Amino acid sequence: MQTVLDVGGFDVRKGWLSPSAQAVMASDVAAVVAAAPFFAPMTPWGKPMSVRMTSAGKYGWFTDRRGYRYVERHPSGSPWPPIPASVLDVWRALVSTERLPDCCLVNWYGGTARMGMHRDADETDFGWPVLSISLGDPAVFRVGGLARSDPSRTIVLESGDVVTFGGPARLAYHGIDRIRAGGSRVWPDGGRVNLTLRVVD
Repeated sequence: MQTVLDVGGFDVRKGWLSPSAQAVMASDVAAVVAAAPFFAPMTPWGKPMSVRMTSAGKYGWFTDRRGYRYVERHPSGSPWPPIPASVLDVWRALVSTERLPDCCLVNWYGGTARMGMHRDADETDFGWPVLSISLGDPAVFRVGGLARSDPSRTIVLESGDVVTFGGPARLAYHGIDRIRAGGSRVWPDGGRVNLTLRVVD
């Protein structure tokens, strides 16, 4: 029986993807990365992020000295590849069969990577929830409130877990404290891939 946890308004579906479904999705994500290789993002204040990223869909999320934004092309100049069907199937099952996401952000976390507390606030429509899929090594996920100073709590996200957050929690702060390296065999070289699906327009 599926376990759904409410963590500060974030719905965490533990083990929503079976091992076989994870393997299919990992293969699909590898094809996305082959078409649009990971790159090292830079924050607007000139600090390199510890994650590596790429995207699929109409838009890709991007950051550099000019700020956070969505762009229509990979830094190489190529269009972003389509969002894989295996990923869209999760969106259709949990969010909508009619309105599909505009962006699938693909973040790769090595053993020392983390993601500071932040909000998903670069979209023009906050009426749609954000959907997040974890593949690979476990991660300590921190969920806060609508203000950066609000109390927070943590939960471990494991491979196959799916998180959705919308409504009052759509603009809540959240982040990744650390990765538990070696906790999964989904990726031959280890690490964690997080897929974040968003409606942008």
